[in-house]
Amino acid sequence: MKCLLTILTFFFIITSVNAQLDSIIVEKYYISDSKDAAFVQYIYDSDGNIADSVILEAGSVTYRVYVQLTPGSKLTRVYGDVGHSLKFASTANFFNHVDFGASFGKDIKNKNLRKNLVALDTWLTLGQATNVNFGVLKTFDSDGSVVGGTHNDGGLLANNDPAAGIPLTSDDGLATIVNKPSGWYDIGIKDPISGEDSTIFGSLKAGKQFISNNSYIQTTGVMGVDPNINKILISQLTTKGDISFKLNLQLIDTLNPGVLINFVADTIPGDYVNKTYRSKYLTYPQEKVCGCNNVDYYEYKAGRDCDDATLCKTKLVFGCMDPQACNYDPNANFPGKDKDKIKEQLCCYPGLCADRDISLVCPDLDKKKTKSNVILFPNPANDQLSVEITSDNNSESKIEIYNSYGRLVLVKNISVVDGTIISQINLSGLETGMYMAHFFIGGKPESRIFIKNSN
Repeated sequence: MKCLLTILTFFFIITSVNAQLDSIIVEKYYISDSKDAAFVQYIYDSDGNIADSVILEAGSVTYRVYVQLTPGSKLTRVYGDVGHSLKFASTANFFNHVDFGASFGKDIKNKNLRKNLVALDTWLTLGQATNVNFGVLKTFDSDGSVVGGTHNDGGLLANNDPAAGIPLTSDDGLATIVNKPSGWYDIGIKDPISGEDSTIFGSLKAGKQFISNNSYIQTTGVMGVDPNINKILISQLTTKGDISFKLNLQLIDTLNPGVLINFVADTIPGDYVNKTYRSKYLTYPQEKVCGCNNVDYYEYKAGRDCDDATLCKTKLVFGCMDPQACNYDPNANFPGKDKDKIKEQLCCYPGLCADRDISLVCPDLDKKKTKSNVILFPNPANDQLSVEITSDNNSESKIEIYNSYGRLVLVKNISVVDGTIISQINLSGLETGMYMAHFFIGGKPESRIFIKNSN
């Protein structure tokens, strides 16, 4: 019982910890059209000459990535470290605004959202989408929009493609900050000396991916605008390609206030000891966990993302698995010895056969109806047990001997039998006690009980 309680307690702790991270939400925030693509930004060199140009391609998608936590949980860090890579990638370059973009959402000036394509900049964050606004899903935005169309200096961001949900001209996914995050700190994104950002979040150069094992952004802890829903924005990404990412998050443990726990996309040895747990939600596209989806097989497990028939290897054979029972089936593998209630319904013993006729379930016990094919002598036996087997169908035989605990202690194969043979079994290695001998003659099982005497 103590062991069971320990296992249940361990299961409860793991389940409760993992419950603090509900899911990752990827929102299609906007889809650029040809009018947006007509806006061109220029990059100038030190002499004032045009060195490059930035064009947002038509069909580019702006995504927002949210972490959904259970009520009361706080997000403190998005990070990459040794063994846990932080990754954002696309099959095409990410878009960054040249003049008014920023590496972090908190540094986007709210007033600049009215300027051309600033609202589509690529950045990281912990909750904030501008210097004065939190990011919320457009479906949870209740105060209208200041972005796009007539709100925009160039009349841009007015596309109402239904694939992106609510148009930006109606709801812009911005909400006033109630409790502004404090203790902002970042490492591994900007150059520590120049303060410039050459990653996909900066505008120094175009890029398709950011992968780091030594970077993070953090605060003292942040929750969603609605703490009961607790959806926290962590990134905005604009690209025409297909995105993918791997995230690692640090949370304040709601079960143990003041204790930090980590959720990672991939685990390494020692993670559990360091309160680090893997979550499948932190990889996007989410990794599919396939399995056997056929309930007739031992490997079946509910809740798999996809079916893989090659993983269905062991077909279930429903039957009595107790070697002490008269109807023991050596081929059975279900429901298992630990399923006591089902075992009582399947297995038959003298005086206990679940209200069934034991003479029908175990005909070998009825001497009047079935002539024995096996004789053991002497019984009780000392070091040698003689087994007389009679068969008329050239049947190969096998003998399995189980002790009183149901443990297999001896196996002996006997060559093809035609008629009657007598075989000797050496019992000298067995302890004194009662044993069950199972005989398989041409695949048909028979059972006999014998006693091993002391020498």
